Amino acid sequence: MTDDRSYDPNSTNRQHQSLAIFRLVPSAQPSDPRWELAPGHGVVTVRALSPADARVVAAGAEVDFLDTDAKPSHGVSTEFASAFRDELLYAVAEDTSGHFPADGPREIVAVEPIPPTTRDGSYR
Repeated sequence: MTDDRSYDPNSTNRQHQSLAIFRLVPSAQPSDPRWELAPGHGVVTVRALSPADARVVAAGAEVDFLDTDAKPSHGVSTEFASAFRDELLYAVAEDTSGHFPADGPREIVAVEPIPPTTRDGSYR
């Protein structure tokens, strides 16, 4: 049996490149010190091949230091440091609500603000 979710970015034949919609939701408490190293971007919905690919798609949409005049520079990428790649900061779940079509390119399809918190710092 072949994997229907194989992805070839150079392919012009998208018939066998089945994508799905995934939501990346902040899962760490707002007081978690990891948020100091990587800013939260709220709830992000992406079209991707898998939960792992959803993290890659979301991280790819962030500004990388290579795209700015700020340090680090000279070929040093910070894309690997994205909060979306941290399983302790963001949980990924498939969105089966039907609000977004699975057909289309691998991309971010929606961004929602960071959810409000309760007095003890947990998400509502």
